[in-house]
Amino acid sequence: MSVLRSHVFNGLWGLWTGLFGLLIPLLWIAGPPPRTVRALSRIWARGILGLLSGLVGLRYEVRGRENRPPTPSLIIANHESTWETLAALVLFPDVAIVAKQELLRIPIMGWYLRSSPMIMIDRDDGHKALRAMMEQGQAALAAGRSVLVFPEGARKRTGEPVEFKRGVALLYKTFAVPVLPVVVTSGRFWGIDGAPKAPGTIVVSFLPPIAPGLTAANFVSTAEALMESEKSKLAREEIAETAAISAYQT
Repeated sequence: MSVLRSHVFNGLWGLWTGLFGLLIPLLWIAGPPPRTVRALSRIWARGILGLLSGLVGLRYEVRGRENRPPTPSLIIANHESTWETLAALVLFPDVAIVAKQELLRIPIMGWYLRSSPMIMIDRDDGHKALRAMMEQGQAALAAGRSVLVFPEGARKRTGEPVEFKRGVALLYKTFAVPVLPVVVTSGRFWGIDGAPKAPGTIVVSFLPPIAPGLTAANFVSTAEALMESEKSKLAREEIAETAAISAYQT
């Protein structure tokens, strides 16, 4: 049943995305206005999350909303699934997401990413990618938009330790804004191995923000420790919940 539901979801996801492709000519004629493109992107993402909830039974729970800085910030999140790139559009309105340039080649989605605009980088060109992140990130912050980056650089399996790439520390020093660490448990239900999407509840945990002013090394060690601790805590909660359900059923 999980396999069937997952396939039906994928099909409806494609149809839903196709509807937004029909709007591209009108948006192109109009400019396209970035705020309008971002608003439509949020509607698109909400629809996908709704399909996940209704068809697959995959929902999400947000913890620590009070930790969100009131001003534009640098958001750093672990990366276990495609899910968090979709949910970010809903969780952080008008966010500028740092994403790989290859996504621009995806029909419809690539156009919306370019027109939002998001911060698209070529990961094979380290210096150029870092310069693009700094310049476009500063422009986004100046426009009142937060910047989201996945500091591990690529999706990782659940349980792998949090290890940042070097460029994140430079962004922290350059931007000089509060940093919001975010931990998600999406990989337990929608992983990178191609398995069917599973029902459950993804936890999105906003951790206490890290103020600007630390050394690069202290920032990295502090952020990695905070995120790793939260991941371990959520894993223990899942084990305890699974054991409780098993005991109840027996």
